[in-house]
Amino acid sequence: MTATMNDTPEASSPTPVEPAAPAPAPAKPKKEKKEDSFPVFLIKLVIVVAIFRSFIFSPFNIPSESMLPRLENGDYLLAAKWPYGYSSYSLPFSVPLLPKRIFASQPERGDVAIFKAPPGNDVDYIKRVIGLPGDTVQMINGVLHLNGQAVPKVKVEDFVIPVSPNTDCLSAEFVVTEADGSQTCHYPQFRETLPNGKSYNVLDLGQRDADNTVPVVVPEGQLFMMGDNRDNSMDSRFPAMEGGGIGLVPQENLVGRATVMMWSTDGSANWFLPWTWFTAARWNRIGGTF
Repeated sequence: MTATMNDTPEASSPTPVEPAAPAPAPAKPKKEKKEDSFPVFLIKLVIVVAIFRSFIFSPFNIPSESMLPRLENGDYLLAAKWPYGYSSYSLPFSVPLLPKRIFASQPERGDVAIFKAPPGNDVDYIKRVIGLPGDTVQMINGVLHLNGQAVPKVKVEDFVIPVSPNTDCLSAEFVVTEADGSQTCHYPQFRETLPNGKSYNVLDLGQRDADNTVPVVVPEGQLFMMGDNRDNSMDSRFPAMEGGGIGLVPQENLVGRATVMMWSTDGSANWFLPWTWFTAARWNRIGGTF
């Protein structure tokens, strides 16, 4: 008898099942950037402007003619704040946060510098640096003398400036009526050259009391400052007094060095007549450097 084969298949091993991957966590919603409120923006803006004005550049306007011919009444310039270092006078409202000048550097003869004027030390003046510590400064017959030597002074063509709301000739002797009927001021002008080679123009209107002074030795830490309009400038030739001269200027009072002219107007603009904003501008002066 033939044996029969067992047709029942062998039982197979179960197929392993991989565990399911964990479901991804739901994405967190992105936080929307919160916009600053206007007061916060305003505070930030004030801080940025204060830093810029205190340590980089600060604007100044010229309210007088004591620095003619270089600076005219109605000029607006930028002064660099870093050349002479920083003191409390560099800060807005002269806030007393710096006990002494930091990063101090001495000016050069001929610099046009802004400083707090003695004796009050609360008003910004702009003059030219003439005498440094150790220098002897004297005027003799209208000629500047430094350390016993006359500073070269050469006559050049007259300085001419139109009469305007910002410019009124000091005396009728300087007034000239032009062919078109307009009036101009004609001032005697001279080229002065300091020992370091710095050269600039000054006005000399004739014999005045300040044309002859006693010799002054500039002490350490102070400066002898003069206006380029030699006969119309209350400067270091006159003792410091309220409403008068300024005497010698402490270097601690330095605020900045004139750098670039950013605007100039003859004062004839009328806010209610927009076209006069342009006709009053002295376009040829804008952008000039010192």
